[in-house]
Amino acid sequence: MTGGDEVRILCAGDRAAVAWKNGGGVTREIAAWPEGAGMAGFGWRVSLAEVAADGPFSAFPGVDRTLTLAEGAGMDLTVGGARRLVDERYAPQDFPGDEPTECRLLDGPVVNFNVMYRRDRVHAQTAVVRGGLALTAGPGETLLVVALQGPAELELNGGTGAGVAAGPVALGPYDAVRITGADTCHLRTGGRAAVVRLADRPGR
Repeated sequence: MTGGDEVRILCAGDRAAVAWKNGGGVTREIAAWPEGAGMAGFGWRVSLAEVAADGPFSAFPGVDRTLTLAEGAGMDLTVGGARRLVDERYAPQDFPGDEPTECRLLDGPVVNFNVMYRRDRVHAQTAVVRGGLALTAGPGETLLVVALQGPAELELNGGTGAGVAAGPVALGPYDAVRITGADTCHLRTGGRAAVVRLADRPGR
């Protein structure tokens, strides 16, 4: 999946906003694999979605999703006919991306942190942390750290990548660091930061 060890800073200001087909919001891609893959060809994709209106979510056959409310009052979802209330910030919720999903905003627009992955190809885990946490990326794994609330700092213990200076990496709101290969680091935040661990499923 990774193609070698690398640390890459992904600045929030560098992301382009892509409008939804139904006009209900915009999405900003943080990272995806394979890089440059379109919506039909990704193995995994991590993004921020700004939802401005009620309406359906797009269906993604064979894809599982982890959705984390980052801003706003929340959403009342209906996923495959079952109600799913998303009204607690920074609490990841898993649901199948291929089930019909309708969204009703509870009180105005929201921003969601969204992880999507092909369930037959990729294993993904998403956690939201506060305080300090030691992180280790195993061989072949990708770690993605995203500052969701307030600044965060990442102390890298291994190698660095292009544009990454020695010493702590400071992350502003929605900035991210992508770590591939075998590496360790220490995360510190007084707010909230998402940690996504991604790996090929066994046998692939």
